[in-house]
Amino acid sequence: MASTSNNETPVLEGNVAAHQVGMADMNNKVQKAMDRRNRDWANLPEKHDLLKMLQGLPAMFVETGHREMYGVELQVPVEGQVPAHTTLVVLQKFLRANEGDVAKAKEQLAGALKWRKEYRPLDALNEAFSKDKFGGLGYVTKVQGAKETKNEEDIVTFNIYGAAAKDKAFGDTEAFIRWRVALMELTLQQLELNRATKIIPDYGKGPDPYQAIQVHDYLSVSFFRQPAEVKAASQKIISMFQNYYPETVSYKYFVNVPVIMQWMMGAMKMVMSKATVQKMTWTSYGEQLAQSLGDGIPKEYGGKGPSLEESGMTVRYEGKESDAAEIKES
Repeated sequence: MASTSNNETPVLEGNVAAHQVGMADMNNKVQKAMDRRNRDWANLPEKHDLLKMLQGLPAMFVETGHREMYGVELQVPVEGQVPAHTTLVVLQKFLRANEGDVAKAKEQLAGALKWRKEYRPLDALNEAFSKDKFGGLGYVTKVQGAKETKNEEDIVTFNIYGAAAKDKAFGDTEAFIRWRVALMELTLQQLELNRATKIIPDYGKGPDPYQAIQVHDYLSVSFFRQPAEVKAASQKIISMFQNYYPETVSYKYFVNVPVIMQWMMGAMKMVMSKATVQKMTWTSYGEQLAQSLGDGIPKEYGGKGPSLEESGMTVRYEGKESDAAEIKES
């Protein structure tokens, strides 16, 4: 009997293993089916987080007195009709920013709506800024072939800190912040969220196709003895963008960072989340940027395209309608 029992043990173990493999395969198929269903926004499951966000919109509109976000007029769905796709795109961004936590996403969205009502960031697009203070500090352009995204074409915002005369650009902190908001709204305008047709996957299920790339150029910038007004403006902008512009940036490149400062960047990585670090690249040479963003980028960054001043789009400046009426194709 003992011999028979020993002979049967491998068979039983084999059956258990086969059963486990079969269950794992079935679970994978069920999960993939659920993922496909969740991606079909025309047939969302009843308890999907996007529907929970939609249900909270009427009260939120009453509370905030505002419904425009990222250039999209948020809409409450009519019973029996498919929710507006562009509204779902915005709501999904806030859900992803909060790792799928509906309560936190609603709270952040409400705060952003209140801020947009009070600060009126869209109006900044039509305001004329001092070119003497802010000219050359920021541009928006398009690139093709970016390695860190799956998009055929990406919107890129260039922040040129070396062009800033600190006593002028940062002397009036509120004016600088208003200028930076205008540049951000220009970036969002180019993303065309009000015409969005693609699905943004649920948190952790894939990349958001409606995000921009940021390039921070530190050529000729001193990292030592930063004036108090520079620190104040930087801290306020970081806080503002985290709260009011979630899920708008896919990747950040820090270029022309002095070699001596690379140790500081390494130390920063130690306190950042893995997800954040994976969306950042530091380099000491701006010409290396073409390796990541393609040959079509401006020539000062190693590409074959026109200079950033020639090809980029920027905000309005006093005495001019705009430095670029449209983004020029390279």
